[in-house]
Amino acid sequence: MKKFITINLALLAVGICSAQTPHLKINWANEVSTSVSTPTLQVVGNPMLRRKAAMHDASFKAVKELNADFVRYVPWFPYPKLAVAELEPPTATKTSWDFSLIDPMTIDFLVATKGHSIIMNFSTIPQWMFKTEKPVPYPADPNQVSWSYGGGTELRDSTMKELTDYYVRLVSWYTKGGFTDELGKYHKSGYHYQIPYWEVLNEPDLEHSMSPQTYTKIYDALVTALKQVIPDAKFVGLGLAGERPEWFEYFLNPANHKPGIPLDMISYHCYASANSGQKFEDYEYAVFDKAENFINTVRFVENIKKRLSPNTKTDINELGTFVSEEMRTQPIPAPYWNLSASVYAYFFIELTKNGIDVIGESQLVGFPTQFPDVSMVNYINNKPNARFWVLKLIKDQIKAGSKLVNTSIDHNKGDDLLAQGFKDATGKSILLLNKRNKAQRVTLPAELKGAQIAIVDEASGDNQPVYVSLNNNYIDLKPFAVALIKTAN
Repeated sequence: MKKFITINLALLAVGICSAQTPHLKINWANEVSTSVSTPTLQVVGNPMLRRKAAMHDASFKAVKELNADFVRYVPWFPYPKLAVAELEPPTATKTSWDFSLIDPMTIDFLVATKGHSIIMNFSTIPQWMFKTEKPVPYPADPNQVSWSYGGGTELRDSTMKELTDYYVRLVSWYTKGGFTDELGKYHKSGYHYQIPYWEVLNEPDLEHSMSPQTYTKIYDALVTALKQVIPDAKFVGLGLAGERPEWFEYFLNPANHKPGIPLDMISYHCYASANSGQKFEDYEYAVFDKAENFINTVRFVENIKKRLSPNTKTDINELGTFVSEEMRTQPIPAPYWNLSASVYAYFFIELTKNGIDVIGESQLVGFPTQFPDVSMVNYINNKPNARFWVLKLIKDQIKAGSKLVNTSIDHNKGDDLLAQGFKDATGKSILLLNKRNKAQRVTLPAELKGAQIAIVDEASGDNQPVYVSLNNNYIDLKPFAVALIKTAN
């Protein structure tokens, strides 16, 4: 239960010089734009999401309680037995179709997101479909990571029928109750789930080192085939790891696609990473600089899209931060989670300003050896961490359709703070974040006195935001704090 308390924020202001206090300025009458943005997350399949795994229950509980749309689900190649339903090529006498390890995690995801638009992406193509000198092995243990599984750069069947048949059968398993395999045997699932969005592959610029031309051919072939199974679904293309102009130029040009192929939505990723060998006290500058550079790239990509395919939507569905390689093998400092949460709040504000449709935080579960720095659930105590709570705070309070109003912070030397005002029929909100590893005071407009504030910072830790009532005309933000101020109209 949320507890609202009144505090005297002056008691928290130790060491902050009032003479240099920046002032938040908001012109509620000056509407800058209307938000089209939906905040959400991605769920990457891995052993910690298997039933009876330590993180399973708390993680899917968090997904259900987030209650978000456009959640992205990606069974991924490092765990082949959890991601690929046909691990061996069919022979004249048998096939290897097996969903026994894939289904539990997938069904738990579908149950947790029931009633919401979701984006499904079984991104891993069976490796045997690619030409290689010899078969690429995979671990017998489904929990053992295998970074080498995605070998090969050229499909062995240039017609792509082998590829499209695999995905038609996989999608039919979850939407049509089952499928008939290569030997004419029927496999019954009994599932009739709706798949509103299907994303075609993941990071093809890295996985299998595809060219935009090759990827576009695969996209067209898969969309053509899958529309026969899920005719009402929309399709998401690209899923790029990097922001490569030549990919956007080629893929977004309708002339490079077969007639009738929809370009419903594109996707790409950004991880604002610390530099190699960098100490944590320097992370704040590296990650926010890289986040800012990414926003410049987004503007460039959006201009390409508006020129070539203006009705295509954009889903930036992997947003996160990375620690340095050296730190990934060490305990991650507690303040890192607040830093990463603050970076997501920064992304949300700036991407909303740029009209991005879906803003997806990455990822639900990470753990040592499996990108621990992007986890939204604490892999030590299984509680949602600051990254999750900032996402939920934004998702619950700032809706698509909200008006962005003119907002600024004066005396913001070094760009240490960021704020954005929103208003809708339910009231007015200000999202405010501290980009630095130091406490900062912000003077607020007098009209906000008495407003309710939700704060995610080092004090809230792995718990829901701390809710307070504003009893003064200023707020003190702890290092990397994210605050949402809410008032009635």
